[in-house]
Amino acid sequence: MIIGTAGHIDHGKTTLVKALTGVDTDRLPEEKARGITLDLGYAYTDDGQLGYVDVPGHEKLVHNMLAGATGIDFLLLVVAADDGPMPQTREHLAIAALLGLEHGAVALTKIDAVTPERLASAREEILALLAGTPLAQLPLFPVAATRGEGVAELRAHLLESVATRGEHHARGGFRLAIDRVFTLQGIGLIVTGTAFSGRIAVGDTLMITPPGLPARVRGLHVQDSPAQAGHAGQRIAINLAGDIQKADLARGMWLTAPGLHLPVQRFQCELRALEPLRHWLPVHVHLGAADVIGRLALLEGETLPPGAAMLAEIILDQPIGALAHDRFILRDQSATRTLGGGRVLDIFPPARHKRAPERLAWLRLLALEDPAPALLAALARQPAGVDLDRYAANRNLDDAESLWRALDVIVIGEAGTRVGFSAEVWSQLAERLLAALAEEHARAPEMIGVEHDRLRRLTLPTLARGAFDRLVAELHAAGQLGQTGGWLHLPEHRATLAPADIDLWKRLGLQLEEAPFQPPRVRDVARASGIAEEMVRRLMQRVARVGLIYPVAHDHYFTAQAVAVLAAHVDALCARDGAVRAAALRDSIGGGRKVAIHILEFFDRVGYTRRVKDAHVRREPGTVRVWVLQ
Repeated sequence: MIIGTAGHIDHGKTTLVKALTGVDTDRLPEEKARGITLDLGYAYTDDGQLGYVDVPGHEKLVHNMLAGATGIDFLLLVVAADDGPMPQTREHLAIAALLGLEHGAVALTKIDAVTPERLASAREEILALLAGTPLAQLPLFPVAATRGEGVAELRAHLLESVATRGEHHARGGFRLAIDRVFTLQGIGLIVTGTAFSGRIAVGDTLMITPPGLPARVRGLHVQDSPAQAGHAGQRIAINLAGDIQKADLARGMWLTAPGLHLPVQRFQCELRALEPLRHWLPVHVHLGAADVIGRLALLEGETLPPGAAMLAEIILDQPIGALAHDRFILRDQSATRTLGGGRVLDIFPPARHKRAPERLAWLRLLALEDPAPALLAALARQPAGVDLDRYAANRNLDDAESLWRALDVIVIGEAGTRVGFSAEVWSQLAERLLAALAEEHARAPEMIGVEHDRLRRLTLPTLARGAFDRLVAELHAAGQLGQTGGWLHLPEHRATLAPADIDLWKRLGLQLEEAPFQPPRVRDVARASGIAEEMVRRLMQRVARVGLIYPVAHDHYFTAQAVAVLAAHVDALCARDGAVRAAALRDSIGGGRKVAIHILEFFDRVGYTRRVKDAHVRREPGTVRVWVLQ
């Protein structure tokens, strides 16, 4: 269990930690010289059950206090009996409430320096201060740390709290908020911090967020003892190996599992105010061990009064590591007052419609501990599907697949690119696809069908290609969708020519049939018939769509019967010679070599053959992609 001290300067926090552990957490020379704590200090019990983060109490060092306060399990509020609650007592207590701390104890220190009457008065002041807060029921322990009076009772309570709380659930991928970086001679680079989630072991490869630097775990100290592994809820020192230097790292960065390297510069959150807040207020944002400047964007109004809560968005000047349900604190631009705090809800906020009622309702679902309601709502209202991997990363879910199975989510794609659909939305997409096809058939009956990509756009422009391919495959397997070459159509649809086109084709088609392997080009057909060339060209295009002719080369159409006979020639030559060459095809059908080359290139193009050097080989049956004669 990680215990964090809190309280006003000179109320005996460091002295109390030393009495509890035997460790002086003031490690800096200037701390010892001045007799006050300036930076975070750390101490551990011999058995490693308890770790202490001792924070500075000076009003100008609250940023250091916050770097150590996030991630603690248990608050040890220290109040001197002679002074009673002071400004930083109140501010630290407010910060603890905003960080969601509900477990703790009060140490009423320096009881040897006051009268019994003052001791009783200080106790009443503390109880009044705690009343109405989540920490109202904290037990109070009078102590005189320098004499050891009351220390044993407090220590016993802390150990009992460890047993009561049990071990942390190490869910999710590993995340550690770095609060100290240093090097040791003969060992190398060391980072320390509190593990927020997951597990770590020697040999693991992690990422440093936000810079995105990979690092390998060379060694570990957990709760100040050598270890091979560690987990959430522990103070861990990590010896890092890799192409990184001390100058690359700083307090406020994170050490995370590779999949959780997700630096962000904005996130949406639930926010509670201690002081009046206004839209677009400049703030200091404290999250993990980071202190970053940013702006507050309120999503449900222009102002937020003290004590009230609201959904909001934080826009940061530089990227940080953050995930849903991380706690944060806001301080004013000059970093002298604590303004409020809250919880991160979504690290992937949309660019538009941030204040839409359905968006705000979904953010409230994200605030729930159970990840299922928010996912169900997203599946219901996003026809293009939900990015499941992003949802899982935002919530740091380590067994997301179990959740998807429990909710009967249709999952499409592979790890890292998975999109999810509810059964109802998937059925609606199928209906939209078939309706789009029916509408296109009615609009253009001469068309065989609709091209693959165009039908995807008609169905839903934002639908991922993989999802559309799966939808098409399922409908085709069910007999609800037909495919002819690269065209998709309803099974019962047959392309038909308009009556006027039929009459004209009866006249012009004879010219192609007279010389099936060397038909005239469009310009020659137009010249012979006396019809405008562009009119002939457009007619040929429409006739090709219904499958009566094929564009073997530019403006050079062959009848379907001729192409079928040519395919038989190709098969015979491949059977005889193992492949077909232009000269052999020319000799087989007569005519010129150039036409033979165009015919073979056409068969390559539609997937009937494939080119191997200067020859063409018949593709194996079943591998033909676009062959519409069969």
